[in-house]
Amino acid sequence: MASDFPPWFLDKLNAVQAKRARTVIQHILKYGEITSEDLKEKYKYHHPPRAIRDVREQGIALDKFPAKDSAGRAIAGYRFADPSKSQGRILTGRKLLSKSLKVEILHRDGSKCAACSTAYDARYLQVDHRVPYEVQGDSPGATADEFMALCGSCNRAKSWSCEHCENWLTSKDPNVCLTCYWGNPTSYTHIALAPIRRIDLVWLADEVAEYEGLLELATRGGTLLPDYVKKALRRHVANATSAAKRPRK
Repeated sequence: MASDFPPWFLDKLNAVQAKRARTVIQHILKYGEITSEDLKEKYKYHHPPRAIRDVREQGIALDKFPAKDSAGRAIAGYRFADPSKSQGRILTGRKLLSKSLKVEILHRDGSKCAACSTAYDARYLQVDHRVPYEVQGDSPGATADEFMALCGSCNRAKSWSCEHCENWLTSKDPNVCLTCYWGNPTSYTHIALAPIRRIDLVWLADEVAEYEGLLELATRGGTLLPDYVKKALRRHVANATSAAKRPRK
């Protein structure tokens, strides 16, 4: 398998020292591919996409393809992409954010998740790059504007969305990320290049009763809650628009 690649590419592969990335690379060199089942069962990496990201952060391009696990279920497989796609820069490791910068970011965002606007104790918020690290890396003089505070749930949703975005996989244009919901939730034109608009609503504490009431009404009408909320908002907007058009007495 190794003989199938140019010497410069093999040198690049062998230069990788990070343990998880090197494990993936050596497995592919030996077997030609690696699957999410291999990562979980053989190497005990319970979040396979993270291991794959480790390789890509080293400047090694991987292709994803559909595979089957030992029980015949659909899973993901990975192999080296055309070596020419691996001639870009290596993302040499994430820089640790200083405590003062984290405090600045959390203070700016009011200790709220930038996506769902839910207030959390600071320890439950995660500081994340607006432009994914895999797209742009870390700039030498990072400022608070390059980061956002996200709750764990929104951060996981962002990771899934980004990892399936064509810009993440191929183009890696930071400007595309900055016009995405996950890079700028208050001013965006797309979500992972799709013409989507999104609003995350969370009911807290005493508001939970309101949520349960909405859920009961939606269930009674045989409607999913998101659809029920959309219909209610449409009625409200229609009524408000109609009222605005009526002549004042």
